[in-house]
Amino acid sequence: MPRPRLSTARTKIVATVGPACSSVEQLASLIDAGVDVFRINTAHGSREEHVGVLAKIREASDQVGYQVAVLLDLAGPKIRLGTLLTDPMECPLDAKFRLIRGDVSGAPDELTCSYETLIDELQPGDQVMLADGAVTLRVEVVSADSAECVVVAEGSIRSRQGINLPGVKLSVSAMLPRDIDNAIWAAQCGIDLVSLSFVRSAEDVLGLKRLLAEHGSQALVIAKIEKPEALDHLESIVEATDGVMVARGDLGVEIDVAETPVAQKRIIRVCKQKVKPVIVATQMLESMHHSSRPTRAEVSDVANAILDGADACMLSGETAIGEYPLESVRMMGRIMQATERDWKRSGANSIACNHRVHPITTAVTAAATEVAESISAKLIVIATRSGNTAWVGSQSRSLIPTLGVSNSIETLRRMNLLWGIKPFYVEKMDDTSGLIDKICQWARDNGGLKRGDHIVFVTGTGVFKKAHNLVVVHTVP
Repeated sequence: MPRPRLSTARTKIVATVGPACSSVEQLASLIDAGVDVFRINTAHGSREEHVGVLAKIREASDQVGYQVAVLLDLAGPKIRLGTLLTDPMECPLDAKFRLIRGDVSGAPDELTCSYETLIDELQPGDQVMLADGAVTLRVEVVSADSAECVVVAEGSIRSRQGINLPGVKLSVSAMLPRDIDNAIWAAQCGIDLVSLSFVRSAEDVLGLKRLLAEHGSQALVIAKIEKPEALDHLESIVEATDGVMVARGDLGVEIDVAETPVAQKRIIRVCKQKVKPVIVATQMLESMHHSSRPTRAEVSDVANAILDGADACMLSGETAIGEYPLESVRMMGRIMQATERDWKRSGANSIACNHRVHPITTAVTAAATEVAESISAKLIVIATRSGNTAWVGSQSRSLIPTLGVSNSIETLRRMNLLWGIKPFYVEKMDDTSGLIDKICQWARDNGGLKRGDHIVFVTGTGVFKKAHNLVVVHTVP
């Protein structure tokens, strides 16, 4: 039976595509197991490869009969090491290294990088963190063509690994030419979500929004929070964006790793206040790269993200290059369902209005949730052309299964990011009576609803332009 299924988790699963799940059959099995959004990481692979991945995702969706969303992750100004003379290279404590200009190392102690002006922006005392913080260098002396550094945290590095510069103010733009090119391609191909790496200000987000709009895209923009500057401007960034990703990999290197859990909770809290969906990402089930079971700490990490209010959790290497991609998705779903069972909704939620949704729609949708809770309804159905009404319904955090009904495939795909909303396709939106009959038939056949069960519908009468102002309580005949 194709999705949606009323018994699946309400928190959404984002999975990164890579060699471990590169076939249509593998992608289809992940969709059936619970993946709602597939992530294409533009930091790896060519345009030709990305085109192929997108085609396979759409084909897998058609095969399963359920349209998942696609998130294109723009690499942003990620600074990387060049090619090392010795690969991998050990960096013992107190060893001396030189960061030099160019892209060719002439000696084992010379390091190059992808950011041409790095030497100009470093100062003595700055930290240079390599390999996601596994190795730390301290800048000792800066000259015209090099920066002499000493190892203060030892470890091993490899070519092309990331460089983080906590506390260093970089002049590089949030979108490099390759990011602009990838964003335009995303618009042309109907990509559903586009995430921007290393966001530092609301203007970074607005710049990407303008670019997508200029090319006719309705893709949602996801701001990745992974820089201290983003935390400094968090409220304005969340206000400007359509959604947020807590990118804990780089964030945990750019700030003190001990502060990362508190930062995550703050980001989620601000997103809830401003009615924006939030994805928690990086190392959620890291051990499942090579193990069929996660650690207890990883299970607790996923559960705590859900309890904090995350709309989605993301798998990265677990599905892209891990040995157990299908098991990782299934485990993520199991943790989500177990956590949600113990989660209690505490009365009426105060849902803030935003620019997406008419104030009448916000009030009616919130009231419909309260009605459904009070009569122990088995299903809530939100009819929406744009998906905005489902956006409000998601924020109510009701445990009653909720269908987001639309006749737009693009709208249905974008709704895959919204907590608790199960996208459902219908051909006609204006015939309320026909819609009720169709949903009742589906609910009896697939949802386990029986005679006498209640379904609450949220729709509009057309009296108020662009507003949902009708709540219908229907009893299954």
